[in-house]
Amino acid sequence: MNSHKFLVEVEDLRKYYGNVKAVDGVSFKIKQGSIFTLLGPNGAGKTTTLEIIEGLRTPDSGKITIFGRQVDRIGREEKELIGVSLQETNLISHLTVRETLSMFRSFYKRGLKVDDVLDFVNLKEKEKSYVEKLSGGQRQRLAIGLAIINDPLLLFLDEPTTGLDPQARRSVWDLLLDLKKKGKTIVLTTHYMEEAEFLADWVCIMDHGKIIAEGTPEDLIRSIGGESVIEVDIEENHSFLEDLNNMGLNYVFNSKNKRLVIKTNNVLEAIENLLKIAKGKGIKVRNETIRQPNLEDVFLTLTGRQLREE
Repeated sequence: MNSHKFLVEVEDLRKYYGNVKAVDGVSFKIKQGSIFTLLGPNGAGKTTTLEIIEGLRTPDSGKITIFGRQVDRIGREEKELIGVSLQETNLISHLTVRETLSMFRSFYKRGLKVDDVLDFVNLKEKEKSYVEKLSGGQRQRLAIGLAIINDPLLLFLDEPTTGLDPQARRSVWDLLLDLKKKGKTIVLTTHYMEEAEFLADWVCIMDHGKIIAEGTPEDLIRSIGGESVIEVDIEENHSFLEDLNNMGLNYVFNSKNKRLVIKTNNVLEAIENLLKIAKGKGIKVRNETIRQPNLEDVFLTLTGRQLREE
């Protein structure tokens, strides 16, 4: 990242719970006007990191600089300038959409008109509906509306599309890109690699409380090498994997789901070698897929397992 203005700078952040190192020496910078994404599996430390920067948790140690000022803890002054959508938003079910937005607007000295927010999150037609009657996608759009009601400079969204169907997820993505166009800085956590690829200007991949890689989605994908990825289901066989090594094939084998992932610049040659070795060992190759590499492959290369494994 170059020397553009950073809205948030985090240095060596730590939060331990007994022997659990939830956040273990995390450092990053968030550029103004960008979508910054913490990508990682459940339990990686993404939510705890966000909650520290939002002022909901106190770090054990580390340095936070926000809006150009170093703070020990996020206080009321900073909270006036940030918007937050937590992983689960428990709203009052017997209030309408408009009443909910009006109530949240009353918490802040400054902010947007409720009508403008209703229009922005496409809930004008639902303004008189009770919260309990909203679909998952509508509820999530309302949560984003509540997060922007104070017209924040900085927006924190924790897993904003978990559990949504593809159409509702895409609707949320469009909202976030519109917010970015308006100059907002968005901090997003997700375990959906396609979400990070589509939205993020900068990705920090987290695992076990640490950031294990960071960069633009394109740079991270490029860093693992290979123009194409071949995936097959195959039974585990040590001598087979040794032969793959001897052939110089760049692969990761996931023993949990019996999935072999090969990165290559020569698809035909790699498939030919794979099938030749498999035939010699009497091993069946099933469910062959050829595709472009993605952030899931970056995580798999770095950790030996997939993002969505629990």
